[in-house]
Amino acid sequence: MAIDPATPDTTGTGAIREAGGDVPAAVGPDGRPAAGIGPYRLGLRRLRRNKVALAFGALFLVIVVLCLAAPLYADHVAHTGPNDNHVTEQVTVRGEQKDVVSPAGLPIGPTWQGRFLLGADQNGRDLAVRLLYGGRNSLQVGFVATLITMVLATIVGICAGYFRGAVDGVLARILDLIWAYPVVLLGIALGTSLALGGITIGPLELSGNSLYVPAAIIGIVYIPYVAKPIRGQVLGLREKEFVDAARVQGASSLHIMSREILPNVASTLIVFLPLMVANAILLEAALSYLGAGIQPPNPSWGTMISDGIRLIPSAIHLTFVPGAMLVLAVLGINVFGDGVRDALDPRARVRISAAREEKISDEAMEATVEH
Repeated sequence: MAIDPATPDTTGTGAIREAGGDVPAAVGPDGRPAAGIGPYRLGLRRLRRNKVALAFGALFLVIVVLCLAAPLYADHVAHTGPNDNHVTEQVTVRGEQKDVVSPAGLPIGPTWQGRFLLGADQNGRDLAVRLLYGGRNSLQVGFVATLITMVLATIVGICAGYFRGAVDGVLARILDLIWAYPVVLLGIALGTSLALGGITIGPLELSGNSLYVPAAIIGIVYIPYVAKPIRGQVLGLREKEFVDAARVQGASSLHIMSREILPNVASTLIVFLPLMVANAILLEAALSYLGAGIQPPNPSWGTMISDGIRLIPSAIHLTFVPGAMLVLAVLGINVFGDGVRDALDPRARVRISAAREEKISDEAMEATVEH
C-alpha cells in the first residue's frame, strides 16, 4: 500500500504540497519536507486507501441507519408495530387473499410489498418490522456494552499499570477471575439470574426485561480483554522520560494518567472500539438465543432466530432473515475494525525512496508503507 509522494509546487511559492495538492507541507532550508506527518494522519491515509474496510464500514453504517428508521417504516410502510399480532387476518398478495398464519400454524412468507415484506412469524407479526426494531435493540445493547467495557477497562488498566504493587495485584486478580470463565457461560449465569430479579444498586433499579441488563452483563465480562493489553502498555509507558519529567515538575498521579499516559494508549483504544462492538452484538445474540439476553416481548436478532428455528424447514425465512442481518452487521464492523487496526499499526515501517518524474525536474519523495 503506497502513500502518494509529496510533489514540488509549480506555482513559484517554493512550498511542497502533500499528496492531493490541498495542504502545503512544512519545508526545510533545502526544500525538502522538514517533518513527517503525525501517526493519526498517517493512519487516516492508510485507512482511506483500504477500500475493502471502508466498504464494509459503509455497510455497517447502512444497517445502523435502517434500524434507526424502524419507527418510520412501521408507521408509514408496514402500518403495524413490532408486537402487533395478525394471526386471524389476511393480506392481499398480487390480487389473491392469503392468511397471515395458515390454519396449520405456518406463517406467510415474503410478500415483497409494503405489508409483510419479509413475511410474518408464527404469531402473525411483521418480520421486517421486528427485524428493524430487533436491530435497534441489538445495536443499543452492543454500543452501551462497549461503552461500559471501554470506560471501565481503561480506568482499571491504567490504574493497575501505573500504581503497580498492591493496586495492580488486586485489580489483576479480579481481571483473572473474570477471565477464567468462558464469556458465554458467564453471560448465561449472570443473565439468567438478573433476568429474574433485575439490578438494584442504591437508587439505580433496572427490571429484568430492561435492555441495560444484558448491556451491563456484556460490558463487564469483556473488561479483561481490553484492560490487560492496556495494563501491559502502561507498565512500559510509566518508565518513559516524559512521565519522569511530569513527576519532577510536581504533577499529580491523576494528571499524569489523564494527560500523559491516556493519550499514548488512545490508538489502542481506537483499535479495540469497533472490535468490541462486534463482539458485544454477537454475544447479545447468543445470550438472547439462549434466553439469557433481551427478554420477550422485546425483539432482537437472537430472539428472532430462537423463535424461528422451531419451524425449520417449513418457514426458513424466520431464521435466515435475522441470521443474515446479524452476519452482515458483525462482518461489516469486524472488517472495518481490522482496517483501523492495520492503519494504526505502530509496527508498520515506512521506507522513503527517491523517485524521478518525467515532467518534474526536481526530485520527489515517494513513501511506501511496508508491513
